[in-house]
Amino acid sequence: MTEKPVLSTRFLIRAAWAIMLVVSMLPNALLHELAGGAPAWLGWAKIGLLATLTVTALFWQTLRPLRNFILLLLAIFVIEMLVGMLTGSALWQGWFGGADAPFTSSMLGIQLGRLIVSLLMIGVLMLVGYRRAGFFLTRGQLDAPITPVRWLGFPKPDPWTSFGGQFALYISLGTLLFLILGGRPTPAALLGALPMLPAVLLFAAMNAFNEEMTYRASLLAGLEHVTGPRQALWLTAVFFGLGHYFGVPYGVIGVVMATFLGWMMGKAMLETRGFFWAWFIHFLQDVLIFSFMAIGSITPGG
Repeated sequence: MTEKPVLSTRFLIRAAWAIMLVVSMLPNALLHELAGGAPAWLGWAKIGLLATLTVTALFWQTLRPLRNFILLLLAIFVIEMLVGMLTGSALWQGWFGGADAPFTSSMLGIQLGRLIVSLLMIGVLMLVGYRRAGFFLTRGQLDAPITPVRWLGFPKPDPWTSFGGQFALYISLGTLLFLILGGRPTPAALLGALPMLPAVLLFAAMNAFNEEMTYRASLLAGLEHVTGPRQALWLTAVFFGLGHYFGVPYGVIGVVMATFLGWMMGKAMLETRGFFWAWFIHFLQDVLIFSFMAIGSITPGG
């Protein structure tokens, strides 16, 4: 009597992985490396596939449990496409400028666009029927016990107030070392970027919220009760990691680092049933990354 549910769960896990990988940045990265770039229609093809699967899940009972996950992926792609049209418009560029604009104004435009995506995703989640706690938009139990991670040196169910703070410190020091070795900022650049620190903190807070809401909380909500929390955690972590292939650092190293961070932040959401620790850890990393972006925007004598 239990064989059919087990087989069904295995199918759903495999289907979720296949769907996630096909619509992730993996095809873009492969085409970039093998063919010099991805075709312009690839994004539309992903939207078409997700739309087809959403309709299919309405009629195919075996796939139906993944309906919300597929629908939320489709929402991410469609909303990002529409918001991209807005942020690429002459009006938006006139307000915030493009890539050649000063760091603070261009980054403000980017983060406001991402905030619109996040707010619309919250709306989609609520329309689908999720409550805020169902997609982790609560503080959560900050001192919830962790599931032990022996290979990270935490063999006991320590509270997140201990583990989260220590992990955030260690990973931030590692990120800082990586950025210093890669960027080697001069004292003049550091001093020149100092007035941008309030803006850096604001952008880091916004970006951490936007990415955690759009790419983690929403997808965990759609997967957790279908594939189980362990598979949901790895699915969202790999999707997040692949999304950073063209980020900083670039390539496979960036994917591995972002996947690890995504796994830890997803673990925080699932174990505390809330947003705080995932947002806080992400926020600290973004403070460092955006600080070095600000430093890099300082021109000699500027």
